[in-house]
Amino acid sequence: MKMPSLFAFAFLAFAMPQLTSARPHEVVTSATQNTCGIDYYRNVSGNCIHRPVRSNTIPQGATARCGDGTYSFSQHRRGTCSYHGGVAQWL
Repeated sequence: MKMPSLFAFAFLAFAMPQLTSARPHEVVTSATQNTCGIDYYRNVSGNCIHRPVRSNTIPQGATARCGDGTYSFSQHRRGTCSYHGGVAQWL
């Protein structure tokens, strides 16, 4: 059986994506995601933001009411209420 060359291993090492240098628009690994805690996510600015919630009253810190009735705490307009019916009202 022929052994792969050292050059092949070196090429693969440099060709593989680096998980530790994830940029905001790239997939976040579960290890990074857990640093924000349950019910939070890390936004594109690197801040931990509360996930959208259902509430009978406007929660403190909410920035938008989504089409499905949840409230968003998003810090940026782009992507706010995605998967929640879009923004129904900015707060």
